Amino acid sequence: MAGEKTGLQLLDFWVSPFAQRCRIALAEKGLAYESLPQDLANKGELLLRVNPVHKKIPVLLHDGRPPVCESLIILHYLDEAFPGTPPLLPADPVARAHARFWADYAEKKVFDCGTTLWKRTGQAQAQARPEMVEALRTLDAELGDKAYLAGEAFGFVDIAVVPFATWFLGYGRLAEFSVEEVCPRLLAWAKRCGERESVAKNLYPPEKVYEFIGYLKDTYGDK
Repeated sequence: MAGEKTGLQLLDFWVSPFAQRCRIALAEKGLAYESLPQDLANKGELLLRVNPVHKKIPVLLHDGRPPVCESLIILHYLDEAFPGTPPLLPADPVARAHARFWADYAEKKVFDCGTTLWKRTGQAQAQARPEMVEALRTLDAELGDKAYLAGEAFGFVDIAVVPFATWFLGYGRLAEFSVEEVCPRLLAWAKRCGERESVAKNLYPPEKVYEFIGYLKDTYGDK
């Protein structure tokens, strides 16, 4: 959390890929902030007050201004509110649209499908298995031979997608497929991203994430 004082606070949860997006982005920009960890099983007054619509994290607070909710919106806000810091999004409008598309794809396909895998049983879970494989293969194909999803330099779409990489192990076990066979380039990309300090400090080992998936399944999954 190094950097000049900014008046930033982030309502946070350690393993949330959406909160991790924000933490990585803040680190990439060198912006100091205060992390406010939340108990999502027993949501507190602050969270309910600053995000009364969705009642979810992350939420960014900035010097008494209206709260900024939803992770991708927070990333956009950081670019606009702190123009003197390294930009997350590319300058070219087509490249910006491309980055937004793939960030949205990962959220709607990978995360939503992953939630079905741990939360549901029977036919719903069975249907999600090939859908997860297809989603990861699609991302793997989009990466291709590039160093990063954003191209040759780490950027917005990498920040948006890399938190999901620590969940790949769990998704593979739940859907009974080999992640190494389905998306080998994506795994190499995740390792490359993990060499960045901003990523390494804000993500957790896949085995630890898998333990958390087990907790989610036991607590909130279909019985």
